[in-house]
Amino acid sequence: MESFGVRLHRAVAERGPLCVGIDPHPGLLGRWGLSDDVRGLDRFARIATEALGDRVAVVKPQSAFFERFGSRGVEILESTIRQLRSAGALVLLDVKRGDIGSTVSAYASAYLDPSSPLYVDAVTASPYLGVGSLAPMFELAAAHGGGVFVLALTSNPEGAAVQRAVAADGRTVAQTVIDEISQLNRGAEPLGSFGLVVGATIGDTGHDLSAVNGPLLAPGLGAQGATAADLRTVFGSSLPSVLPSYSREVLNAGPDVAALRSVTERALADCRAVLAAA
Repeated sequence: MESFGVRLHRAVAERGPLCVGIDPHPGLLGRWGLSDDVRGLDRFARIATEALGDRVAVVKPQSAFFERFGSRGVEILESTIRQLRSAGALVLLDVKRGDIGSTVSAYASAYLDPSSPLYVDAVTASPYLGVGSLAPMFELAAAHGGGVFVLALTSNPEGAAVQRAVAADGRTVAQTVIDEISQLNRGAEPLGSFGLVVGATIGDTGHDLSAVNGPLLAPGLGAQGATAADLRTVFGSSLPSVLPSYSREVLNAGPDVAALRSVTERALADCRAVLAAA
């Protein structure tokens, strides 16, 4: 199979630089007039898939909002993943997993092995047991054309205490994560398969992203406060590698499919205008 980096590069060229999250939290279910139960979850996921699956490059379901309904919620997540991929979207499952040894290997098998019912194109992962602890994820992703997006500089205020702490060599913890992911992508063309998560709301990062050679997922656009124009401040010369991500800004337009698509198109146009100027 082609690498995730190759497939992502092609998807963005064909559909545009946009990721949209599917986050069926209770407030959104209510906003859509749906019940906060498995039936409401299923209806929400089907509408979002119909609206986004055949036109957005990357769709990012948040696993926790499906898991909270137990096995039936996970069954809906499995179905949603299949439908999105059948519609041509790349599926980035937002799970933020991170562990060591056999446990992280099991997480890798759950999401990055084509034989798994939860198999997706890429996952998010937490590196705070050490980037090296994620090696089984990186290895299985590479073997099966998958991708891994590693948390680096997140938007939540609590993150700075860990991510911007200074290590013995003078680099911040975040910069060590950035540098290790850069090494994994070294020499990849047109784009590496291992990305970073960098919040769109954090302003000038003070970190060097120039050597990453992989996708930079930028959540926080729209309802969380960032605009497409803010991407220039956050990413600077690395803008061509940015994958902007919206969730509530788009989902708030539901449950009308046409309205969801209209907001998505506006978000994409805003992002194209910024990224094309890079």
